Amino acid sequence: MTGRISARDITAIRERVRIEDVVGEYVALKRGGADSMKGLCPFHDEKSPSFHVRPNHGLFHCFGCSEGGDVYAFIQKIEHIGFVEAVEQMADRIGYRINYEGGGTSVQRDRGTRSRLVAANAAAHEFYMARLRGPDATMARKYLTDRNFDEAAWTQFGCGYAPEGWDTLTKHLLNKGFEFKELEAAGLSKQGRRGPIDRFHRRLLWPIRNLGGDVIGFGARKLFEDDTMPGKYVNTPETLLYKKSQVLFGLDHAKRDIAKGHQAVVVEGYTDVMAMHLAGVKTAVAACGTAFGDDHLAILRRLLMDDNFWRGEIIFTFDGDAAGQAAALKAFLGDQKVAGQTYVVVSPDGQDPCEMRQRSGDAALRDMVARREPLFDFALRQEIAKREDSRTRALTYDSQVEVMRWAVPIVAQIKDHGLRKRYATQLAEWTGWQDPQLVYRRVDEEARKLRGAAAAPTRGPRPEQSGPAQPAAHPDPRDPVLRSQRQALTAGLQYPEIAGPAFDALEPDAFTHPAYIAVRTLMAEAGGASSGLSGADWIGAISDRTDDLILRALVSELASEPLPVKTAGDIPRFINGVLANAQAGLVGRQIAELKSRLHRVSSTDDPDTYMALFGDLVALEQYRKSLLDQAMGSGDFASSA
Repeated sequence: MTGRISARDITAIRERVRIEDVVGEYVALKRGGADSMKGLCPFHDEKSPSFHVRPNHGLFHCFGCSEGGDVYAFIQKIEHIGFVEAVEQMADRIGYRINYEGGGTSVQRDRGTRSRLVAANAAAHEFYMARLRGPDATMARKYLTDRNFDEAAWTQFGCGYAPEGWDTLTKHLLNKGFEFKELEAAGLSKQGRRGPIDRFHRRLLWPIRNLGGDVIGFGARKLFEDDTMPGKYVNTPETLLYKKSQVLFGLDHAKRDIAKGHQAVVVEGYTDVMAMHLAGVKTAVAACGTAFGDDHLAILRRLLMDDNFWRGEIIFTFDGDAAGQAAALKAFLGDQKVAGQTYVVVSPDGQDPCEMRQRSGDAALRDMVARREPLFDFALRQEIAKREDSRTRALTYDSQVEVMRWAVPIVAQIKDHGLRKRYATQLAEWTGWQDPQLVYRRVDEEARKLRGAAAAPTRGPRPEQSGPAQPAAHPDPRDPVLRSQRQALTAGLQYPEIAGPAFDALEPDAFTHPAYIAVRTLMAEAGGASSGLSGADWIGAISDRTDDLILRALVSELASEPLPVKTAGDIPRFINGVLANAQAGLVGRQIAELKSRLHRVSSTDDPDTYMALFGDLVALEQYRKSLLDQAMGSGDFASSA
């Protein structure tokens, strides 16, 4: 039996959940104002933070892609789930028991939804961890202890063991109330010849978690020679929860240290992550069953808060063999989008971090990371080594040309001019090229070609113009003429309890842009700033009154826009000032209209009308002066009308 979640519960959960904590599990946030936090948007690629969270209002908005809303909207978007699941997930987060209308508190959640798959994975993880301590898991425990991982390490990383039976886990979870279709959707079970069977058998397991800490899949390592499953490592297949290109093993442990230290260390395997963390390198992560790619880079950049070229390091570690070196070169060639310093460390003698810790101890791993070198330096040395004379260790002229052909287009892709010149200098020095200026010119020419190709308009038929261009539906937030109007709306949306009757007294005529007029009208229809609503409820009541996506995005934008104040104590004075300014703007337009009428009336032919208009003009000018005095008295926050 299913029921609806009551509106009271939806509101109560939203009020109790701290949106900055939820968003902070996916995005590194830093203070951006009196009541604003900012970071790199998780919904589009950007290098400068335009994503804002308003903790006291329970709202977020990206000024780059216009995504915005409350905590439910964020979870729906980031996790690709529906509204009901988002509410249930937040309820689980704070331990809130939902009352389902028509079903009480015992209503069973929809089968197959994300929350059910998360619950199935959590139950499976609990089962696997318990089996690791059983008599049939001797080989799994030996594998870990042979690599200097004790029981405390197993527990820290949640290691487990998949037992021998064909359907041991499946039967266990079915007895707990899960259905086979749910276990299949979670990647835990599959259909065998004679019925449902477990996906993993006789393997050591590591749980793979998302940024929120939920178990979404498993990585399984072969232990026995007669294991017929293909591959030394097998991962959970792609599911609703587990997308291998969008998850990093160890990130749930490393995310806070990555954000705090502005450094991420990328290793290749599960045991490498464990070894690094136990050695004190707590920023280590690894890709799960796939190559490290652009989606992984985007995840790390958001945590690194990498909005400045010299802020944040990504350090790739690779085995010292040919495959590891090839992986480093591939990472470099695909790394031009990363706005940060990218380094590489290659372990000696082909050892991976786990083996190095076994042989040389924890300090060896810390020293290896400390000896990192810029990835371009490593790549250039590799190219030179492939072409230098084996006896003289020098490059011939032909070899110099080959290295130049490889390196110049890569150096030209570096956007930072100073860094590009440094690498051009290094390229000339390392290859022994006698004319460094020629190298500079070649790199600059290639860089200009790249910029020209990026700036060139796409060829194709030009659209025909029919009539005059339509005005933009979205107002320019930087328009100084509209600044006081925008700030007045922002005040009414964000602080209705402060703006209250003063805002409601502003008529739609106080706003001149059609979009601002529309927002003011929606606010009035939702009951006005004095309605008693606030936060996400107030914004939701306004947005729900229109199906215009552009208008809804504007409401979200204004509700999240940081106010130009230094402290929360300045907010009431700021609001008082901008509301007075907005009203002064309307009165100023009325004065201009009245002066125009006055110029058209003769003081001798129609003295009564003239004197009446003149009296109104004097009264309006006095009113406008009082409004401007009120705005000025509110401090330096309010913009001039």
